[in-house]
Amino acid sequence: MVKKEKMEKFVIGETVYKTQLTEKFRNRKVWEQPDERLVKAYIPGNILEIFVKKGQKVKEGEKLMILEAMKMRNILSSPISGKIKAIHVETGVMVPKNKLLIELE
Repeated sequence: MVKKEKMEKFVIGETVYKTQLTEKFRNRKVWEQPDERLVKAYIPGNILEIFVKKGQKVKEGEKLMILEAMKMRNILSSPISGKIKAIHVETGVMVPKNKLLIELE
């Protein structure tokens, strides 16, 4: 006798599928939309320069800071127009990946 696996609903976009999900898939970390107001380090590195101050208004694409990683200087730009709510790092500080650097409002 063949054991029949339970079919489960799986949604991609607006389409609903019925399939067998693995245990690994069921236990995965669910993806969440990143918050554009939170600027985080996408790689570990050193903060070389900060171009903005708390309370300053910035436009989308404006330079916020330079993050140096593996001898490469990465310019972090504002993802949205807004006002600097908080700066969580200082020049010369080493930061790990996903460290919150700047909050916008």
